[in-house]
Amino acid sequence: MSKKKTSEDELLKHNLIIRVNDGLHQKLNKLLVESDCQSLAEVARKILTSQKINCFYRDASMNGPMEEMALIRKELKSIGVNINQQTRYFNACKTDAEKKFHSDQTILLFTKVEGKVERLFELISKLAERWLQK
Repeated sequence: MSKKKTSEDELLKHNLIIRVNDGLHQKLNKLLVESDCQSLAEVARKILTSQKINCFYRDASMNGPMEEMALIRKELKSIGVNINQQTRYFNACKTDAEKKFHSDQTILLFTKVEGKVERLFELISKLAERWLQK
């Protein structure tokens, strides 16, 4: 819901009724879907007042890498939680054998992180190539 207009000049008080053909109506609807406008009337107002209409386009080829990056982010977060638990256990230990065990477990978790970060860098470099290419 939009915020209330405070200025008397900003209030939309007058109705305009226009008729358009099917082709123009489809173009306006397409513009509505691609833009940040909330209604067909807003699209028409922006066109009439020569205001900029922000359009958003989605590149479907980016869906796969973006999903994989989100998955890697989730895995890195869970590995980070595990590392924090291992660190807590390490600091609570009294014997050297327990500390050695927990430090070895932490090293294994860090090797997992290293592999995930490498894959993340590969994905980012591919995305950068696509982005900078345009």
